[in-house]
Amino acid sequence: MATRKTTARTPRPKKCPDCKGAGEIAETVRVGSARKLRETRDRQAALCLPCFGSGHAPTD
Repeated sequence: MATRKTTARTPRPKKCPDCKGAGEIAETVRVGSARKLRETRDRQAALCLPCFGSGHAPTD
């Protein structure tokens, strides 16, 4: 009787909860001098620091 060969699937890494798997987040733009730092309504893209831009959940 012939046996079937099965290959084990590698589990997919979980998505990062901070960036939801995108690898980048939106940061508020701040303007002004160090004492009077004001936040604007503008946003800019920034690298997600917990997953370092990979989009995968960090492992401890």
